[in-house]
Amino acid sequence: MKLFNVLLVVLVVLDGASGVGPDEVSVMEGDSVNLHTGVQTNQQEDIKWYFNSVRIAQISGDFSFICTDVQCNKGTERFRDRLKLDHQTGSLTITHTTTEDSGLYKLKILRSSSDSEKIFNITVIGVSAAERDEVKRKSVMEGESDTLDSGVMKNTTDSMAWYFNDVLIAEITGDQSQICADDQCKERFRDRLKLDHQTGALTITHTTTEDSGEYKLQMIINSNSFSITTVKRFSVSVTAVPGSGLSARAVAGIVVVVLLVFAAGAAAGIYYHRHRSHAAVSQNDVDLGKLPS
Repeated sequence: MKLFNVLLVVLVVLDGASGVGPDEVSVMEGDSVNLHTGVQTNQQEDIKWYFNSVRIAQISGDFSFICTDVQCNKGTERFRDRLKLDHQTGSLTITHTTTEDSGLYKLKILRSSSDSEKIFNITVIGVSAAERDEVKRKSVMEGESDTLDSGVMKNTTDSMAWYFNDVLIAEITGDQSQICADDQCKERFRDRLKLDHQTGALTITHTTTEDSGEYKLQMIINSNSFSITTVKRFSVSVTAVPGSGLSARAVAGIVVVVLLVFAAGAAAGIYYHRHRSHAAVSQNDVDLGKLPS
């Protein structure tokens, strides 16, 4: 089973196993994980995060004090700028996870009335560098359709976003979807993109050589108390049909040039014909003038 599938299966199982004790979170190495606080920060709350009893992030309710990683513990640099703290909710994101990130993460919410805490037990599953940086390579002939498969069945709470050369071209959030939000994308693909709402798979119809490039799928798998972001990459190469030699745009450009040349030639021919006719008339006038009266 592919790692992408394993991640989804593990997450679904753990999401249904909540109860007394820490929330169990399993993530593939290299993915990102977001730990939710479930609150909106205000001036009565301080939020602190600990990893194996060491403070790694903190935000005060009035935002007078905020720290992550080395700012909280000078000289440690445990996460090397891989921690992101949401200033609105206090939620913590760990990016580019490694197996060394496995362990207990404790959330403490300090209020004037009462305090609360929550524990996450994160397990980062190690994968090889080749698997982590894997790019699926695909080759199709110009004019054919190509489907980029997500490899999973989408849950209603999951969100997916497709990028072409780092430009957003399609996304699904809940039961809402959008293809080519900006005019440049609409012109680029001209209604040739199709989304499967069950799997998030993306199909490109009537491919052209200009569709060659890197396509990236970013999928956010949501749970009640955490979410996992994973990325899948495709390298697509569209080969011109033998004998065609040129892309559709190149052919169109040549046609325009040929038409312009033809028009110029026709204009020159008309001018030459008129000039000859005028010269002939003038010569006839001269010849008539030489006739005896």
